[in-house]
Amino acid sequence: MAVLDKDPREEVIQAWYMDDSDEDQRLPHHLEPKQYVSLQQLDELGVLSWRLDADIYETDEELKKIRHDRNYSYMDFCEVCPEKLPNYEEKIKNFYEEHLHTDEEIRYCVAGSGYFDVRDLNDKWIRIWVKKGAMIVLPAGIYHRFTLDSDNYIKAMRLFVGDPVWTPHNRPNDHLPARSISKVLWRRKLVFKPSMLQLETCLLELPEFEIESRGIKTCYYLYGLDACPFSGIVWLVMLCYASAYAKTHVFLFGVFHVVSKIM
Repeated sequence: MAVLDKDPREEVIQAWYMDDSDEDQRLPHHLEPKQYVSLQQLDELGVLSWRLDADIYETDEELKKIRHDRNYSYMDFCEVCPEKLPNYEEKIKNFYEEHLHTDEEIRYCVAGSGYFDVRDLNDKWIRIWVKKGAMIVLPAGIYHRFTLDSDNYIKAMRLFVGDPVWTPHNRPNDHLPARSISKVLWRRKLVFKPSMLQLETCLLELPEFEIESRGIKTCYYLYGLDACPFSGIVWLVMLCYASAYAKTHVFLFGVFHVVSKIM
């Protein structure tokens, strides 16, 4: 019987369901018995991941390709530890507040380790332990939080499409368009490779009063989907289709971004 090769990401990324203990947030917080979550399950939640060589991040061709393919034009670094992060106690507390972003959160651990906690479809916490070499993308609209582990240190590369927006929207914020779209896609398991008919159905489920903003957010969402390796022409068709539910200037706005990516 053939033995399947181990996914190299498993050496730097592990995930499991958390208990509800109020003990130190830096502890693993496993259930008893332990209940691990596969990388495929994370993929289905829209949490994308890679294993990269953190020792050569400055010249790594694989990292360059990811940044090019996903249009991550902005990059900086953040070191989280008591000695390096100003207002450490306040910031680590803020990081652990449950929140969402209207854009992806992209983190590449180049040193140290830490925990990203995300909610699953049933609103249960999944703890994702990232170590040196792990890169993850949390999708827009997913509730999440971050904390260090017991080693108290992580150095992470932060990536972003265009100018960075770090604004956290603490729970509850289900009215945000990014949250609405994410919930519909997750519920229908359409995070990957949605068809035109499926997209139409999802859009029709969104509240009517969000028709203009949902058009913009849908454009951005489709533009950023990693698991849809379509050609530029197909991207253009998808955006035109989604934008039919919004006003004309939103349609043109989406086309401009796709053309920019193709060029």
